[in-house]
Amino acid sequence: MAVTFIFVLYLALLFTASTFASVQPRLPEAYLQNGNFEEKPDPKYLKKTILIGKYALPKWEINGLVEYISGGPQPGGMFFPVTHGIHAVRLGNEASISQTVKVKPGQWYALILGASRTCTQNEVLRISVPPKSGDVPLQTLYSPDGDVIAWGFKATSNVARVTFHNPGVQEDPACGPLLDAIAIREFYPPSPTADNLVKNPGFEEGPFPIFNTTNGVLLPPKHQDLESPLPGWIIESLKAIKFIDSKHFNVPFGNGAVELVAGRESAIAQIIRTVPNKVYNMKFTIGDAKNGCHGSMMVEAFAAKDTIKVPFNSEGKGRFKTASFNFKAFADRTRITFYSSFYHSKVHDYGSLCGPVLDQVIVNPIA
Repeated sequence: MAVTFIFVLYLALLFTASTFASVQPRLPEAYLQNGNFEEKPDPKYLKKTILIGKYALPKWEINGLVEYISGGPQPGGMFFPVTHGIHAVRLGNEASISQTVKVKPGQWYALILGASRTCTQNEVLRISVPPKSGDVPLQTLYSPDGDVIAWGFKATSNVARVTFHNPGVQEDPACGPLLDAIAIREFYPPSPTADNLVKNPGFEEGPFPIFNTTNGVLLPPKHQDLESPLPGWIIESLKAIKFIDSKHFNVPFGNGAVELVAGRESAIAQIIRTVPNKVYNMKFTIGDAKNGCHGSMMVEAFAAKDTIKVPFNSEGKGRFKTASFNFKAFADRTRITFYSSFYHSKVHDYGSLCGPVLDQVIVNPIA
């Protein structure tokens, strides 16, 4: 009898475990092969820090002057920040690294990478997945120890050739973009629901940091990245916005939100379906990320021809507030837009740009 009971209990536990495992969401994210550059090259392919040969860097193909470096102080007085490990690569003038990755045709992806500039010159990182490419400027650093950047693309076949290229020609050959971690994340395009016309309203589908980063993830503007790494949303500005997660920041709802880090140069938008001459209500939440961003903040929201300015006094304690307003649609598509009215920097680090947090955007028709 006891044996029968134990066997039945075992089957029940086994069934529960297998059921639990089957409903857990798969995390479609991973480093690229040797994406953190911790698999060292053979010393015979190194001349000091310079990689010699097309395949000198394990799992990568290189072109031009590519250096394999360790983080920290460098000869000549420079300092290379390597936040996500010990080693990184530096791309010299016109240099590049490439890798072919397996993908699903028609699927959306984001490349997530740790990158920084090595000099004060206007350095640019060109990211390409044919037939698409985009230039991401590294001149403005949002974090002193390097930034994490997400760049979106849509796969056109079952493999993607990913290339990171320094298109510039600097006077100082010791300058050039520094890469210390590269990963990829798969996305599932969101749709509006019966309760909300906004897609991905709470930013729950986004480039969540794959490697540990307390700086958030920068999302480049549309003219640098046509396929947004934040599904449903357009980065409609001159400067990037920042995606933040609840593990490292104060987020009003759920797991994700965005931080408007560059004033009026940092805007986010979405085009929603509407009925002409119908009145709608838009509700959204703003606050601070509890990351040392203090001061008098204001978020401006636009929908059709209507707008609202929402003030918020941040003490850096993770507070938030909800605002709403009505607007009248004039077409079957209406653009909603948000940006910060002012520029802010962290109270203990004036070199780090920051700003108000936006979360939980809801649009519904008024009966």
